Amino acid sequence: MTVILLRHGVSTSNTARTLAGRSQGVDLTEYGDEQARSLADRLAGLPIRHIVASPLLRCRRTVAPLAEKLSLDPREDERIVEVDYGEWTGKVIADLVREPLWKVVQRHASGAVFPGGEGLAQVQQRAVAAIREHDRVFAERHGHDVLWVACTHGDVIKSVLADALGIHLDGFQRIVVEPASISVIRYTPHAPYVWRINDTGTDLAALAAVREPAPDAGREQPSGPVPGGEIGGTAGADNGNAQR
Repeated sequence: MTVILLRHGVSTSNTARTLAGRSQGVDLTEYGDEQARSLADRLAGLPIRHIVASPLLRCRRTVAPLAEKLSLDPREDERIVEVDYGEWTGKVIADLVREPLWKVVQRHASGAVFPGGEGLAQVQQRAVAAIREHDRVFAERHGHDVLWVACTHGDVIKSVLADALGIHLDGFQRIVVEPASISVIRYTPHAPYVWRINDTGTDLAALAAVREPAPDAGREQPSGPVPGGEIGGTAGADNGNAQR
């Protein structure tokens, strides 16, 4: 099963340089709306079967154009909602960088707990559990590999990628996830494989290979990287943009 982790487009909080957290009413900017429409154009040609989104407005607005193009009804999942930053919610980033906890968040994320909020370790636990559960349910429903979208938030996506990459949560700040970027993970029975990180505009044709099984699908198929390297034009092939 293959999930496209989509970060919401640029929000009013992003441009105001504040920490939105779970604040209600944080919408996309005009540019964020444009990003959402562009994402719909980029992704609409792929065989996407499901869309799951954080219930916050900026995520719902981001997936709306894609859902309309694909005639899909997005489902909301609280487990991939933004981090509960507690007392930090709504504050200016420039003020927060002076807080002692800021360095903990950057260097020892697994030990960071926001005052009145949740810890980043909790975020990773709930988000990874949600992604893997949806992946399992979709696999059982369809009986084969399908492509689906999970639209969520930067720190949430980075924590899921850290898990898939097998790196400690303390290193998750080394991963960059920009607004409206996509990151792609394929979950197999043996291990997850990361195909793309922070992709904001490369060719997605390789993902179109995620489709219903071919007539000879009864044969044993490779579930991960091919020894000796990938074959161009197949799902997961390295086209030079995997880490863009």
